[in-house]
Amino acid sequence: MHEIMTIEEVAAYLRVSERTVYDWAQKGDLPGGKLGTTWRFKREDVENWVNSRLSTKPVSGGVTSGAVLSEDRILLLDSTDKKTVLTRLVDLLADTPVVKNRDALLKGIMDREELMSTGIGFGIGVPHVRIDSVGDLVMAVAVCKQPVVGYASLDGEPVRIVCMLAARSDQHTKYIRTLSSISSRLKDPDIREKIISSDDPATVCKLLISE
Repeated sequence: MHEIMTIEEVAAYLRVSERTVYDWAQKGDLPGGKLGTTWRFKREDVENWVNSRLSTKPVSGGVTSGAVLSEDRILLLDSTDKKTVLTRLVDLLADTPVVKNRDALLKGIMDREELMSTGIGFGIGVPHVRIDSVGDLVMAVAVCKQPVVGYASLDGEPVRIVCMLAARSDQHTKYIRTLSSISSRLKDPDIREKIISSDDPATVCKLLISE
């Protein structure tokens, strides 16, 4: 990826329309600048902006709906690698009625990881995608007793908790709020420790879902 990005490249990276990127830039929400009449964006600024959006504290304390996450979509794993854990989470989501195409979901998740690892720090990975073949927002979680092999993270900390989120293409607001909510909740070291030490999917689910 180039150090300086065009609107088209930013749109592909964020998986939104070029019009959305243009509107964000015009409003000053997305850092960028004009070169003549053409918008340009620094890759580092875009990456930092994405991370700040994921880190913004939400109104609620966690995922607010049991329909988004349930205990049957919690994996407790020992030692594993990134590709394996992502594939297993995709398979869990593919068993839900809202995911219409398992292969499309897997490709979307893997393509997103090729753009930039979703290891956001604090031992957390949040692989995510919005695609047309998903009917509604849904989530699956893997808790790994050992660090996930090959999962790069912004702060260099080994990833132990992986929260995969899939949503319909037009669910931008709900999607961003849920990503923000879950990443904010998991930045609490007490919650992370309780999740990693738990051997009970139901307990993990309750720790992630707010009352």
